[in-house]
Amino acid sequence: MPNQTEHLRQLLAGPDLLAMPCCFDGLSAHLVEEAGFPLTFMSGFAVAAARLGLPDTGLISYGEMADQGVNICSRVRIPVIGDGDTGYGNAINVKRTVAGYRQAGFAGVMIEDQMAPKRCGHTRGKQVVERSEALARIRAAVDARETGGDIIILARTDARATHGLDEALWRARAFVDLGADIVFVEAPRSESEMRRCCREVPGPQLANMLEQGATPLLPPERLQDMGYKIAAYPLTLLSSAARAMREALAELKAGRHPERLLSFAELKTVVGFDDYYAQEAHYATPDDNPGREKE
Repeated sequence: MPNQTEHLRQLLAGPDLLAMPCCFDGLSAHLVEEAGFPLTFMSGFAVAAARLGLPDTGLISYGEMADQGVNICSRVRIPVIGDGDTGYGNAINVKRTVAGYRQAGFAGVMIEDQMAPKRCGHTRGKQVVERSEALARIRAAVDARETGGDIIILARTDARATHGLDEALWRARAFVDLGADIVFVEAPRSESEMRRCCREVPGPQLANMLEQGATPLLPPERLQDMGYKIAAYPLTLLSSAARAMREALAELKAGRHPERLLSFAELKTVVGFDDYYAQEAHYATPDDNPGREKE
């Protein structure tokens, strides 16, 4: 497999905005890749929902997230950035999280400045740590990258909601000075605020395009014009899947069979039966049972 961190660096050095639908398991990551997107992100909100059926309020652990990451990264050949939340503890925990995510196969890891237990950036009740702790987390993440193997550091601040945009921009600039590769100022509330983020903070920046969130939902060409490098769509796939399942269940409850389904043949292809059969044929031996069932 190619060096995914280097691949991600090459993408960041390119001229175009990177559209990044976010995944939550091996299947959703595979679908992102199949659709032709150049990278994906393992969303903590989506993993907590899909794996635990619980909200993104700090309930999912480092071990569960890293394990989910192994499944995701091993399924695709595009770079994956992993949601590392707050690093799951102090600066030493941050170093372990970054090293563990690199070992899981992630090309990048996001570390944020929220106070534990963290929560979705577009929900109420979040708080951020003091400047000193926020900087220590990113310093530790950069140290882990430099001593344990290359990985992209995506530094996120949620200070806009609690301390205002000026503080968020101060933290973002400080994260860049410490060596963060990408900066994410969460939940700016207007296009003018988004433009300030791109104008006043150097380096690649991520825009979080959450449907019905606090930040304006803008088309890719406008985000690129502002100066953003990545447009993340954190919950589009999870929301689409949940709606489709609800609709299918309502049809079954009403005594009808859902019509908006993949064919069985398409579903088998999506989950990898065609590839499996090809490998099975490649390694077949003369002793294999010629009378086995065929589809």
